Amino acid sequence: MPRTLRKKLLVTVLAWAAVLVVAFPILWMVLTSLKTEVEAVSATPTLFFIPTFENYTAIFRRSNYGAFALNSVITSFGATLLSLMLAIPAAYALAFYPTERAKGILMWVLSTKMMPAVGVLVPIYLIFRDLHLIDSYTGLIVLFTIANLPVVMWMMYSFFRDVPGEILEAARLDGAGLFQEFFHVLLPISMPAIASTALLSVIFCWNEAFWSLNLSTTHAAPLTAFIASYSAPQGLFWAKLSAAAVLAVAPILLLSWLGQRHLVRGLTFGAVK
Repeated sequence: MPRTLRKKLLVTVLAWAAVLVVAFPILWMVLTSLKTEVEAVSATPTLFFIPTFENYTAIFRRSNYGAFALNSVITSFGATLLSLMLAIPAAYALAFYPTERAKGILMWVLSTKMMPAVGVLVPIYLIFRDLHLIDSYTGLIVLFTIANLPVVMWMMYSFFRDVPGEILEAARLDGAGLFQEFFHVLLPISMPAIASTALLSVIFCWNEAFWSLNLSTTHAAPLTAFIASYSAPQGLFWAKLSAAAVLAVAPILLLSWLGQRHLVRGLTFGAVK
């Protein structure tokens, strides 16, 4: 077998192995959701069984899935929109009009992402309680924005750094002002990066569980709280819990699949190759 063919075969095998490792938990979750509770907790895992949809039926009979899903959509997309509105101008200023403290600002913003959320839970809870933001869309959107702003800002900054300054200089020579340069030149060529950044932000917000469980109960509770509602003092109902998890991750998986072209293009796109 030629060396090139062997190398290509090895890469293919390793790629499929990586896919199986990553996808196996999702596959197992789907299989568990189609089992009875007895089969789900069996000491001997079964791959071949008669599937049942009774867990999904029980979930829709017990819970208002649509309300939880709507809450996730409102908080995730609201926080993403607010994050982009704050991060894009900040990244633009740091990338094209840097000061001596630009790197320090960027590192400080990134360092906030490293702080454990549990360390600030009590003060944030007390502040939100006094501002009447507990179990509200506004409270979760603000928190999700704060949590994801460092990542969104860094991604947009990294992309703006790859945009040749000559493009903006040419726009200025043609008489473009600051707002025209930003809205009519920079943003159109940045749409792939904005799309991929927005998609990642939506995924992070959709999967956020810590703040959702601690600062929401019924009115604004997203799908992460919906999953947690299937743990009871009597124990975990694994089959129903898996079905709830499938229903929670299915929309964001579908969105990721539909937007994968924009995601890959945005993460690899640059004006200078």
